[in-house]
Amino acid sequence: MAQSTSWEAQLQAASTKWEHLTLADDRMFGMVMEDNQICLEVLRRIFPQLNIQHVQQVETQKQVNTMLGVKAPRFDVYVRDDQKRTYILEMQVKNNHNLVSRARHYLDQADFELLKPGDDYKQFNDLPVYVVFFCDFDYYGLDFPDYSFDERCLRQLSLSSAPGRYKLFFNAKTSDFRDKIGLKGFLRLMYNERTPGDELAERIYEKMERIKRDPERRRIFMKYEMDLIDAKDEGVAIGVKKGLKNGEAIGLKKGRKQGIKEGRKQAISSATKMLISLKLDNETIVHQLMDTYQLSYDEAQHYVNQVR
Repeated sequence: MAQSTSWEAQLQAASTKWEHLTLADDRMFGMVMEDNQICLEVLRRIFPQLNIQHVQQVETQKQVNTMLGVKAPRFDVYVRDDQKRTYILEMQVKNNHNLVSRARHYLDQADFELLKPGDDYKQFNDLPVYVVFFCDFDYYGLDFPDYSFDERCLRQLSLSSAPGRYKLFFNAKTSDFRDKIGLKGFLRLMYNERTPGDELAERIYEKMERIKRDPERRRIFMKYEMDLIDAKDEGVAIGVKKGLKNGEAIGLKKGRKQGIKEGRKQAISSATKMLISLKLDNETIVHQLMDTYQLSYDEAQHYVNQVR
């Protein structure tokens, strides 16, 4: 009876989590951006100077095909427009102090995807790539609404060493959106806050409500959450059993303590195996483990390395 009650409570918790998803959740963000018109309008508000007319390719959770042994990222949203420009859009709710390094890696991997064997390097000049992070924190601590970077000569800013490589970090917590006021409604939806009069924000909010009412999307989400819980529970049970068995030799009280410790380790290992079986990329797995088990980045990566 207690086990049934526990399962029902877990199911209810997963259901509540689904109902309260905001745009800050990368899964919800991806489902919203699958709408080409919404995606196009978001890009237009980010880059009004580009005069973007059409988006021709929108992929969510895109896995980049890299060389064997090279760390392959998975992009939240990958977009190509009608001018052969590439946009990589990422939701980021936890500051792991590595966004600059991640942006560098994303740019490199996007280039790998664009240039084919036999192509001339000069083609990169016509294939710009923009990496955009929407952050639930102020990465540089200056209260700017956004931080934009390209690669220029320090002595002559009109000279660029890598034309077509751009990095943008948006700060959803800014107190003044300044010239980025057009993105205020979009960014405030990361906190589920609606902005009256913002047509784009209202369209996105209504899109999220329709997604939450979609039974198939809800089923997929619930299965993922329950599989994660099952993996965690199975790991705890195995670890406690192992610890209690050892406790026969080292004392029951100490054995129970060791059992709890072993249970946690086994739970994390089981959850890691399950996440890997879903073919998620390394960063997604690491951050899921960090959120679920309150691990540091290095601790979570250690478990991933062990299981792989």
